[in-house]
Amino acid sequence: MADQFLAEIRIVPFGFAPKGWAFCDGQLMPISQNTALFSLLGTNYGGDGKSTFALPDLQGAAPMHKGQGPGRSERFIGETGGSTSVTLLVAEMPAHNHALSMSARPSDNLDPTGLSLGTGNNVYVTTAGSATLGPQALAAVGGDQPHNNMQPFLTCNFCIALQGVFPQRQ
Repeated sequence: MADQFLAEIRIVPFGFAPKGWAFCDGQLMPISQNTALFSLLGTNYGGDGKSTFALPDLQGAAPMHKGQGPGRSERFIGETGGSTSVTLLVAEMPAHNHALSMSARPSDNLDPTGLSLGTGNNVYVTTAGSATLGPQALAAVGGDQPHNNMQPFLTCNFCIALQGVFPQRQ
């Protein structure tokens, strides 16, 4: 992997980091042995900035370009975010209702316990009534459990150049 810039990141389809490269796995590096690389990365990805700095950690994370696109939040070098699972809140659910249609006709069964759909005068019908039900009449639903929030993916390795041409600013 010749002619790389120092700190350049490449995706490789094999299971090892080539000579002069390291996995983008967040590992701490000694500043004293990697001064040029530290001058480019600083502590954007971790480390104490005195004796260590960290390489980017792209394990389980999708890279994102820094800056602010139209209508989007500004993103900074080294910033992380997102979540692999999410629990929806009621405020995040689509607007909907739980309509209940009933017959306005009286029933001849005073004890509806254990009944499903009745027959004769006990049948639920689609004719809408005008009764307002109390908030306790319809129970809350849902299990309050998180669901997967991960985009489709293909696993490859991200490697960063520990050696190479020092990039010049334009």
